[in-house]
Amino acid sequence: MDIISSPNNEKVKLLQKLLKSPKERKYSGLYVVEGIRMIRELETYQLSEMYFTQEYHDNVMVHDEDVMRLVRVSENRNSAFVVTDAVLKRITDTETPQGLLATVKIETKQLEDLVGDGSENPLILILEKLQDPGNMGTIIRSAEGAGVTGILVSYDSVDIYSPKVIRSTMGSIFRKNVVVTYDLMRDIGILKEKGITVYGMHLSGDSMYETDLTGPSAFLIGNEGRGLSDNISAAADKLIRIPMKGSLESLNAASAATVISYEALRQRENRVSIDIGDIF
Repeated sequence: MDIISSPNNEKVKLLQKLLKSPKERKYSGLYVVEGIRMIRELETYQLSEMYFTQEYHDNVMVHDEDVMRLVRVSENRNSAFVVTDAVLKRITDTETPQGLLATVKIETKQLEDLVGDGSENPLILILEKLQDPGNMGTIIRSAEGAGVTGILVSYDSVDIYSPKVIRSTMGSIFRKNVVVTYDLMRDIGILKEKGITVYGMHLSGDSMYETDLTGPSAFLIGNEGRGLSDNISAAADKLIRIPMKGSLESLNAASAATVISYEALRQRENRVSIDIGDIF
């Protein structure tokens, strides 16, 4: 394997750009993933290159068969590189890097990927102008747990491939269909044409507990500070809210998306259990 020891190496410069620049990530079609826990979840087709220190390889990576499988694939592709500790500090986004990172290929998704082939009941999150990386990552992660079929993100939201978002997803970014749209209104209209009911999360809406969420559904989640814009709210078929106790008016975007996703999951699973019960 090649050893990279110079901070002026072209690959080092590219990695630095990928960490900092959404434009570079879009142009190159790559993003950076750090740490053994995340990288072991990658499929070989998603992997571009691997970078690690010799010490981390010998003391940690060799004990993880999933990671070593990826290393062997990378070696066969001539895309595995040993870096010095000094170089490692230049190409990571964390204060205490683990000693392993990879570049991953961006998989371009289409709106049709969120809807499926008609054999499943779509459950979609639509995110407008979300700015907090932690919120975005948490939404992607909780969406996987709640069985959300896809996420539609407005282009003026935080970059879904930024290092902070990637870390917050804890690997869910590799498995969820996430589509970035440059025309949110148009795509909301397309989803409605496909028979998907679009719900806007809004303080003036009806309680989610009084709303049937068992059919094809999409939930509009707005900006952390301003909520949904007026025109996007107006595009919803119905406004709904999460009931609140105490003095709270609303939850943050990530919490709201998680709660409504799991309420939809609860209703759907409850309906299935009732339907099965009717058979017997």
